[in-house]
Amino acid sequence: MKTFSTRLLLSFLTAISRLSWKKLYKLSDIFRYLIFNVGNYRKSVIISNLKNSFPTYSDSEIQAIAKRYYKNFTDIIFETIKMISISREDLLERFDLEMPILDHYHEKGQNVVVMAGHLGNWEMLNLFASAKLSYQIIVVYHELANDVFDDWFRSFRTRFGTEMVPMKDAISKALEPRDKPFLFVLINDQSPVPEKAYWTTFLHQDTGFFRGGELIARRLNAPVLYMGIAKSRTKRGFYKASFKLITETPRLEPTNAILQSQIQHLEEDIIAQPDNWLWSHRRWKHRRPANLLPNQQRQELQSE
Repeated sequence: MKTFSTRLLLSFLTAISRLSWKKLYKLSDIFRYLIFNVGNYRKSVIISNLKNSFPTYSDSEIQAIAKRYYKNFTDIIFETIKMISISREDLLERFDLEMPILDHYHEKGQNVVVMAGHLGNWEMLNLFASAKLSYQIIVVYHELANDVFDDWFRSFRTRFGTEMVPMKDAISKALEPRDKPFLFVLINDQSPVPEKAYWTTFLHQDTGFFRGGELIARRLNAPVLYMGIAKSRTKRGFYKASFKLITETPRLEPTNAILQSQIQHLEEDIIAQPDNWLWSHRRWKHRRPANLLPNQQRQELQSE
């Protein structure tokens, strides 16, 4: 019965994906009202996260960001549903992707590690990148507990050739030989196990980060880019992705220096467009351990 209900829901979502953008955003507005104005979905988490991250902001400023975030949150949901049936032509019009640095490494036949956070519509960018670029796109993801949902998400994420890699297999998959250069993409601003995380100050708070992106970059010794996603303020559902070079020589960087650079860039982008990040996530549910291991801190000496 549970599987039948899940498949029925997925059929319904597939039907919704075929609606026009105008109708989708009307549904987004209705859904936003229902879950935030009526259901108060995670409002306390969102407001708490914003207040702790912007301690100098007034209550009215915090509420204004939250209101814009509610719109952003439901828009991303319905834009992601649209990815099930979006045409390649429609998709390619919705992103402005900074190409020169990617072209530079592709011409040299180099693989690239891309580190990012939950900015903008990361699901749409994943699909866009595989439709647009000559690189093989490899994206690390968390498997869902529901196998039917997991298969459904993976089916549209891979429509244009993206390879989805479960987090537990990330390092082994990164080291596999491939026929063409690849972008290995990791979104690492979720809440990791505290005892294994890299700990730093992020948005005025003790924050742990997954270390996998840096470990993979060191294994590959590939250039590492930070990727930011900004949304258009005037055109709903349009985005721009830009890149910043973190390092071309990961093995020569101090331990966790790559992560720290990514974190600083991410914080700058969040401050620039605060409603464009995932504030409803319980990001700071873990506390920094009293005693950190050397690999959980930034080291000034060259790593192994």
